[in-house]
Amino acid sequence: MDTSFDFEKPIADLQQEIEKVTQIAQKTSVDMSATVKELESKLEKTRAELYKNLTRWQKVQISRHPERPYTLQFIELMCDDFIELHGDRTVKDDKAIVGGFATINGETVMVIGHQKGTNTKLRQYRNFGMANPEGYRKALRLMKLAEKFNKPVVTFIDTPGAFPGLEAEERGQGEAIARNLLEMSVLKVPILCFVVGEGASGGALGIGIGDKVYMLEHTWYSVISPESCSSILWRSWEFKEKAAECLKLTAEDMLANKLIDGIIPEPLGGAHHDPALMAQTIKNQILKDLSKLKKVAIDKLVDQRIEKFCSMGVVQE
Repeated sequence: MDTSFDFEKPIADLQQEIEKVTQIAQKTSVDMSATVKELESKLEKTRAELYKNLTRWQKVQISRHPERPYTLQFIELMCDDFIELHGDRTVKDDKAIVGGFATINGETVMVIGHQKGTNTKLRQYRNFGMANPEGYRKALRLMKLAEKFNKPVVTFIDTPGAFPGLEAEERGQGEAIARNLLEMSVLKVPILCFVVGEGASGGALGIGIGDKVYMLEHTWYSVISPESCSSILWRSWEFKEKAAECLKLTAEDMLANKLIDGIIPEPLGGAHHDPALMAQTIKNQILKDLSKLKKVAIDKLVDQRIEKFCSMGVVQE
């Protein structure tokens, strides 16, 4: 693994040790397989223990890992084919949101998701996964197209938030997201939503209304990022770890508060350690849910979706 975080140092140290022992064995032709095996066993135990006890801030860090698979990689690994559709028919084609018809095991679906970019140039091209209003309007256009042809919608959420620039506000960022919330609530096809990385604020919610909403194990979903929360409450980013704890933004927190329907387990160490396995796990969940949701009468499905979101939260008078 090229990129590792501070809390992963014990793992990195053991990996270096295994590498050194292997090199010595190759140079000296001495059988050191027992030592390597012992170190590998220790590495597995250390890794399992470490990822079992992650803090909320550490999970936020893993969700942002630069090698973590994004929407287009999931589509490539999961789908038999994919036809990308572009533009909102009003302003332009927002590169931060991708979407189009795809086939999963013979099942045609409309796949829509945030795309961050895999290197510096592509991240700038994709605006770091921060969509403008035309991105949400493109997503809505594709959802209405899916409804027209009676095809399910699958969304992948991974954004640090909707783009906060002046031009985005001038073109109606708030209205575009609000319109999506309204239209997704009553869309007459099954909708599945997966938080696969960062789920920040309205930028995430703009494609996050579904019959089933899942979070990958090491992801977060919140009204604000820990850094922004820290800068507002404490006038400094230094308290981001404390903010993460207060926000209760992990998959476990969200499930406990009945805000999502389930947690998708990740490969040990995070989705970036085995993107193919991660994609297969999500694919299995999609096929399982669609087989059930397609049997529900569409009016009942819409009513259940509205009731699901209306029942969230606690109101005391």
